Amino acid sequence: MTEATMTFDERYRAISARDTRFDGQFVTAVRSTGIYCRPSCPARTPKPANVTFYPTSAAAHEAGYRACKRCLPEATPGSPAWNLRGDAAARAMRLIASGVVEQEGVPGLANRLGYSPRHLTRLLTAELGAGPLALARAHRAHTARMLLVGTDMPVSEVAFSAGFASIRQCNDTIREVFAMTPGELRATRRPSLRLADARSVRATGSGTHLPRTEADAEAQGAIDLLLPHRAPMDASGIFAWMAARALPGVETATATSFARHLRTPGGPAHLEIRQDADGRLRLRARVTRLGDLAPLVAIARRLFDLDADPTAVDQALAAHAELAPLVAALPGIRVPGAADPHEMLIRAMVGQQITVAAARTALTALADQLGERTADGGILFPTMTAIAEHGAEVLRGPAARIRAITGAAAALADGSLTLTVGDDAAEQRARLLAMPGIGPWTADYVRMRVIGDPDVLLPGDVAMRAGAAASGLPAEPAALTAWAERIAPWRSYLTAHLWRAAPVRVARTAKPKTSSKELS
Repeated sequence: MTEATMTFDERYRAISARDTRFDGQFVTAVRSTGIYCRPSCPARTPKPANVTFYPTSAAAHEAGYRACKRCLPEATPGSPAWNLRGDAAARAMRLIASGVVEQEGVPGLANRLGYSPRHLTRLLTAELGAGPLALARAHRAHTARMLLVGTDMPVSEVAFSAGFASIRQCNDTIREVFAMTPGELRATRRPSLRLADARSVRATGSGTHLPRTEADAEAQGAIDLLLPHRAPMDASGIFAWMAARALPGVETATATSFARHLRTPGGPAHLEIRQDADGRLRLRARVTRLGDLAPLVAIARRLFDLDADPTAVDQALAAHAELAPLVAALPGIRVPGAADPHEMLIRAMVGQQITVAAARTALTALADQLGERTADGGILFPTMTAIAEHGAEVLRGPAARIRAITGAAAALADGSLTLTVGDDAAEQRARLLAMPGIGPWTADYVRMRVIGDPDVLLPGDVAMRAGAAASGLPAEPAALTAWAERIAPWRSYLTAHLWRAAPVRVARTAKPKTSSKELS
């Protein structure tokens, strides 16, 4: 059950039960107090006549409400609706979280979605109760709260890291949204968080730069933040997934951590997601420009699918006898996302006909020879221009496949092929299928990883079919596709379970069924 499908009575029962499963999916505004809360707020449940439910905190802001000081609704995970829904409003929310409004303004956001700024404002106001400026402002407020509570960064750096144009704008927004000054908001953090902050180091005034050595890292430090998510969480599974595919120099993975270098608009950045002793997920991030920090947090959340609703997914899958044992063994399974859409397409194309190990070897060579070095000796995945111009010198295999990979890189580099987290799913798939060497498996795999589409099935995937057979499901593509229709809209999570159930682990996502288009 998602917020969009819930009735007033169902929402009211959720807040009466203080059900944490719905935190982040809607907010409860109380007319008698003028505040809005998360569903699990411990305060006394208001009378139904005094309650209005809003899909976003921005809508509550626009209606004149302020955030509850007791439950801090901005501290919740994001809504899974933005991946579950494929409409323009959901695509806009994904792009806003990626920092598009701060980088390109509302006209840039509207252009990406194919609307005029005025029409987009009307559409989002009708759907979400707030326009793009208000939604971006609410996202900045959320980021500022996260940094004030989770780090010791000076308020001036919090302002620019959250995407505000000035310190004054940040201060005014925090006072309006939270009815507190930044200092008062920072004082609300728990003692355990203050202790954690003592181990984190403040950013410099011009940004947090990549250190050259471990000693520099200790001196300069990294922003260290808690990554809220809904339980249960199959953290070991997603860390193992990342470890199996990590490219030396670009990425580092262990049983409880994943780190990588990547490009951001302001320069090289580094992120590390790790599980602490209490089982919580934390993000350590370093950026060249403070304004890139909020989009980097969004990337980390997409990578580990942290805005998913695992209870809804597990309940839907476990309702089928064939899948109940899989869900019982791995509750809270996640579908890995992508750090960079362009990189994801190249990685998918390189690995589409070979094993995970072979793909890792090929991609490691590509990164080692064409990637840029960072100040601390890491590697940035090659640019699309570098792959287009020199990929044929590094890649091995059928000439047609190499031409397809370098051709896709060239199209991404010159803009003739677009690929973003805010794409319409059907349009993205059609664009990819129109490219030489890209068939259904690759297009759908990229859609699953880049957009976070929760309803993707890969029936031609050899490993998935092996997992299906081991789980008592039809193994033939047509029969498996027909059976899986009952799992919609959660077929990406079915795919993840079947990958894990595959007897031969080395080929879980490798060797999709051969397509003449993918080889041509």
